[in-house]
Amino acid sequence: MISATRISMLAAILTAASYAAPAVAQVSDDVVKIGVLTDMNGPASTPTGQGSVTAAQMAVDDFGGKVLGKPVSVIVGDHQIKPDIGAAIARRWYDTEQVDLIVDVPVSAVGLAVQNIANEKKKLFITHSTGAADFHGKFCSPYAIQWVFDTHALAVGTAQEVVKRGGDTWFFITDDYAFGHSLERDASAVIVKNGGKVLGSVRPPFATPDLSSFILQAQASKAKIIGIAAGPPNNTNEIKTAGEFGIFKGGQQMAGLLVLITDIHSLGLPAAQGLLLTTSFYWDMDDKTREWSKRYFAKMNRMPTMWQAGVYSSVMHYLEAVRDSGTDEPLKVAAKMREKPIEDFFSRHGKLREDNLMVHDLVLVQVKSPEESKYPWDYYKILTHISGADAFGPPDPACSLVKK
Repeated sequence: MISATRISMLAAILTAASYAAPAVAQVSDDVVKIGVLTDMNGPASTPTGQGSVTAAQMAVDDFGGKVLGKPVSVIVGDHQIKPDIGAAIARRWYDTEQVDLIVDVPVSAVGLAVQNIANEKKKLFITHSTGAADFHGKFCSPYAIQWVFDTHALAVGTAQEVVKRGGDTWFFITDDYAFGHSLERDASAVIVKNGGKVLGSVRPPFATPDLSSFILQAQASKAKIIGIAAGPPNNTNEIKTAGEFGIFKGGQQMAGLLVLITDIHSLGLPAAQGLLLTTSFYWDMDDKTREWSKRYFAKMNRMPTMWQAGVYSSVMHYLEAVRDSGTDEPLKVAAKMREKPIEDFFSRHGKLREDNLMVHDLVLVQVKSPEESKYPWDYYKILTHISGADAFGPPDPACSLVKK
């Protein structure tokens, strides 16, 4: 005869099992699929591209390759810097390939197009290389997360510091698309707020082969600082062309509002030395950054950009949230991601805010001279750390997710 105590114990075990079983079953289609949507062969492929794919796979491998007992897979798509192609891939992935999360997506126009699809399909999207502040402002979404940077944060870090150092008149060379416009707008506000003046701007199209006329206009402005409100490839070409036209010898300086370590590597220290810039990540900052970056270097034979390091950070945090919430249901996972602080090799004092912007500390750096650099990829002097609150500022009231 079974005792009452044993019956109670069996009932408790069965009850516990009934609660545990659904946790595994909550993974849709019995797999967690992550799509890295990036530029594999074009002008953004070095700072994103295969490096972002590698970073995502490293995170999956380090997590153990499974979550809630189900496999995690990584697939790759090339949007070729075209919003229509990016949107079409995102739609196919969400609709027919059961992708749970899309990551990376360089260039703001493509990022915003993919965000629209994520909203429509009610699936998650984390961008790392889309910097337009509107992404978490007037276009904010419960399904779209911005992880690495925004234009406001880079403007605060670079423009404010340069004005403090006497660079109080500016002329912008701005990429003529959403990201460049946002970068110039946010930097200009910081410059004026700190007592500086913006004398004008020119707007070359993305990936312009000949930037000479734009550099000449910046030179003729007589501004102390020529602000590069651009990403790859225009930013590096502008710095090179400026050197050829004697900008630096004439007493003008350049400040890069978005410059990546791969840009410095391409330029070389003789051309880039002295440049001020703000970054979310530097591989040689401390022991944690060095340990991860050296593992990445072993796979890619170059050091990671802030975007690529951010892909790893976000994928790892996402998988932890799936595990901790017991499901891959998008809004439940996003809510769990907001609960937990983000402290890893990439992020210091990180927190995913209600507007789905990941706020964390940044660093202002100056590019070393060839004489100061002691080993490969030893490119930056860290001038100061900038708190996430100071860099990113408060949530934009235009975001519908922000409590009024």
